Amino acid sequence: MTAARFLVVLDADSTLIRNEVIELLADEAGRRDEVQAATEAAMRGEVDFATSLRSRVAALKGVPVSAFERVRARIEPTPGVRELTAAVHDRGGVVGVVSGGFHEILDQVAPDLGVDRWRANRLEVVDGSLSGHVDGDIVDGAAKARSLQEWSAELGVAPHATIAIGDGANDLAMMAVAGLGLAFNAKPAVREAAPLVIGPQDLAEVIALLP
Repeated sequence: MTAARFLVVLDADSTLIRNEVIELLADEAGRRDEVQAATEAAMRGEVDFATSLRSRVAALKGVPVSAFERVRARIEPTPGVRELTAAVHDRGGVVGVVSGGFHEILDQVAPDLGVDRWRANRLEVVDGSLSGHVDGDIVDGAAKARSLQEWSAELGVAPHATIAIGDGANDLAMMAVAGLGLAFNAKPAVREAAPLVIGPQDLAEVIALLP
């Protein structure tokens, strides 16, 4: 396998896409306000991400798997995302996404937006409906950092040639291990901790920073 020149890893919710998928799923359960408040607290770093995710997924119990199609139809790509992924590919790079969200949505959305590889959580399904539990290990901040490091090693990309882009507290660990960490559409604590902040909500702004 030919080594990639560089690796760009993005968060999904509120970065690759404009939505928070768990809130769209919570709409299907009639519990959006409750889940939205918990999501915002987790993104600010006020509560442990894994604990928060489990409690939010519990609120989705009973949502039928048929809801996934309705949620996917509501996904809004972030402005500039296709321009960014095309520019990365034109320059010999690879685009990854690692998300605290869900494979059930990302498996369709990611390839359509030019993403090469992705990792996310999975929702447990029992008898055609969500059980209220996460299936398998939770993708948290530490898992995001590990994913970036594992992918860069697999691709033969030096650590200094990696870029991590995210908005929430659970993205700070992967920003810390990347060659360049970018806060995008980010919460105040993340903007303060990140090496660089992208102001406009347009991922095309990142193109100028590519190797």
